[in-house]
Amino acid sequence: MDENPGLSEQYRTASPWPFFIALSIPLAEAGILFNLFSVAVGGLLLFFGCSAGMLQEAGYVDRPWRALVVSALLVFALGGFLLYADAQVANEAVQLAERGYAVLVAGVILLLVGLFGEVFVDDQEFAV
Repeated sequence: MDENPGLSEQYRTASPWPFFIALSIPLAEAGILFNLFSVAVGGLLLFFGCSAGMLQEAGYVDRPWRALVVSALLVFALGGFLLYADAQVANEAVQLAERGYAVLVAGVILLLVGLFGEVFVDDQEFAV
């Protein structure tokens, strides 16, 4: 009698990505909400980096670099929206520009990592 029916030794039983995704969402939200620059940037980098890793592990992409570039574009859109909203809000108590800059910095880092990874990382490192 088999202890694990239907499971093979070639498949991993657990993925590390869900834990880090669950950690990154509150970090990014808290950083943006409470205007904590480094927490917002770190949470966004962790979220989108893990998302790209999950896409690769699931087999949707061969390499995570292009997924990082696409996610950088999404982050740029969010940061641009925050900067636009700051210009439209007349209340000085709400400071969306600093939050927008934090999001844009995360987008720049994601874009640079995606571009440099696409150019400088060999395909042999991702061969399974």
